[in-house]
Amino acid sequence: MRPGVYIPNFNGGERLVRALESLRAQTVEADVIVVDNGSSDGSDRVVTESFHEVELLRMEENLGFGTALNRAVAAHPTDAIVLLNNDAAAEPRFVEALVDGLGAGVDSVAGVMLQEREPGLIDSAGVVADRTLMGFDYLHGEPVAAAASAPAPLGPTGGAALYRREAFEAVGGFDERIFLYYEDLDLALRLAARGGACRLAPEARALHAYSAGLGAASAAKYARTGWSRGYMLRRYGVMSDPRLALRVLASEGAIGVGQLLRDHTATGIRGRIRGFRAGGGLERRDVSGAPLLDITGREAIALRRKRRS
Repeated sequence: MRPGVYIPNFNGGERLVRALESLRAQTVEADVIVVDNGSSDGSDRVVTESFHEVELLRMEENLGFGTALNRAVAAHPTDAIVLLNNDAAAEPRFVEALVDGLGAGVDSVAGVMLQEREPGLIDSAGVVADRTLMGFDYLHGEPVAAAASAPAPLGPTGGAALYRREAFEAVGGFDERIFLYYEDLDLALRLAARGGACRLAPEARALHAYSAGLGAASAAKYARTGWSRGYMLRRYGVMSDPRLALRVLASEGAIGVGQLLRDHTATGIRGRIRGFRAGGGLERRDVSGAPLLDITGREAIALRRKRRS
């Protein structure tokens, strides 16, 4: 099985160069496809000039993370779809370890992204979610060794992942309504509903510059994450359960007020409203097959704060 490594890029600059150089040192051969979302910094030209082995697919504008990847997979299909962020540098066994994680009933494999400032700590080893579908980076802040004995997450993070193409296509790939953020969680939920399992590959590691694109606490990021959160709440019918609805109103209200007071922006609140409206009138998605975290609202907020700190 020859895997394909797909990298979505938007003004990646030197980060993209670092990612591509790391793929040259992989222990197994793989096709490398960069899908460029209308970059204006010349990073697309760097690919053609300095990385002749890489396939470049140019978009005329920024189509978003999931849409760009769907186009790339359709244009250059491979049986094993490996995703790597343009702000991540893969260790030499990254691709090999992901492919080794495939097995019967396994539709996806989660890699381990390490914190750039503290390489001994995990940034994300996949995605997990509570019953309200609030998403969290699995094992965030834990030592790297913790991944060796940890159970599998709900699904991989989109920045370090492998998807079996048959399963990816069976559920329609990424939801193209989601421009950025939560698209990996949504895909994980749909794969789980299909009965597919996720496996964790502890040795598939990559060094990650967290939120190098929009910034970890920027108004632009809050707008995108807010939209995706609102859309997910509506699309999966979370608010139809009165108990979950009360919890959502409390937790999302606290998050929105926190962003307003701490970061002086209401884009997260407005984004949630727009996303919730966008999810109206669409077929409701099922979460019955997904292994969701059974945690309290207070515990969920604590996990959110841990990510920010």
